[in-house]
Amino acid sequence: MTKSLLAWLLAACAFAAHAAEPAAADKPADKPAKAPTAPTAQQAKMKTCNATAKSEGKKGDERKAFMKECLSKKA
Repeated sequence: MTKSLLAWLLAACAFAAHAAEPAAADKPADKPAKAPTAPTAQQAKMKTCNATAKSEGKKGDERKAFMKECLSKKA
């Protein structure tokens, strides 16, 4: 009885270990890294407004209001 229980336990562990490892065919091929792209107009505006707010020492609600106004301006 003990030997059959031990054999069953070992078989279950082996199956669990095998099931945890995905097959090589299941793994997606390594994708080439994307080349960095130029920032969009909105990203550039965000960077500029953020730098201005930081240099002027704006914090909290004052910063929030400044960023809202700065980002809503036309380029």
